[in-house]
Amino acid sequence: MKALKLTITLIAVALAIPLQAQTADEIIANYFENTGGLDNWKSLEGIKMTAKVNQGGMEIPLEIYNLKDGRQMTKITFQGKEIKQGVFDGETLWSHNFMTMKAEKSDAEQTSNFKLNTNDFPDSFVDYKEKGYTVELLGTETIDGTETFKIKLVKEPITVDGNQQDDVSYYFFDKDNFVPIAMQSEIKSGPAKGQVSEVTMSDYQEVSGLYFPFSMTQGVKDGQAQPITIDAIELNPAIADTEFAFPDEVGETEKQ
Repeated sequence: MKALKLTITLIAVALAIPLQAQTADEIIANYFENTGGLDNWKSLEGIKMTAKVNQGGMEIPLEIYNLKDGRQMTKITFQGKEIKQGVFDGETLWSHNFMTMKAEKSDAEQTSNFKLNTNDFPDSFVDYKEKGYTVELLGTETIDGTETFKIKLVKEPITVDGNQQDDVSYYFFDKDNFVPIAMQSEIKSGPAKGQVSEVTMSDYQEVSGLYFPFSMTQGVKDGQAQPITIDAIELNPAIADTEFAFPDEVGETEKQ
């Protein structure tokens, strides 16, 4: 009888491993099903978000572009000036310097890491297996009073100070609606190195059959966070290629 019980226990343990992996897959499948369908997400060519970020009580307008071909850009309107941040044309990553207002290219390492993230349009979990990503269900956790499934996502390694490091994020999916309400990851460089960045998402609304969070915060876990409110989302927006091009500063100097 003891041998029989031991055999049953071993079988249960053996079955539990694939069941856990399958559960993670099911959570992600439910996520796409509940937000408009995986095929509809994969058919997207681009997303434009019109938003505002609250900085010290001041609301600053934003336009955020993400395109299927990898091009990205955030436009900030501040004191009547248009400032571009995180502009990527497919090869070059650049931003305006807030002090000098000059366009500056990012270094090779930052550009290489950023280029990896362009694989994630419109969502990191779209075709994650085909991209070589792995997911793991770590159990449940309460986030701001909401019971969630905690899923670990491991993507392609990034390069930090010349060394490859794992690119790991933790997503927290609402157990009732199967949508992510938070994402956490370790900050790998800069003044906040070693701390945990956190993005929260809420107020999901429908846009042409797909559901997006219209309220977000970005910041450090258990620290300061910037609220972002989405005013409108446009799917497959038209935008000129020149918007992403690095400015010809030499040409501008010659004209002066």
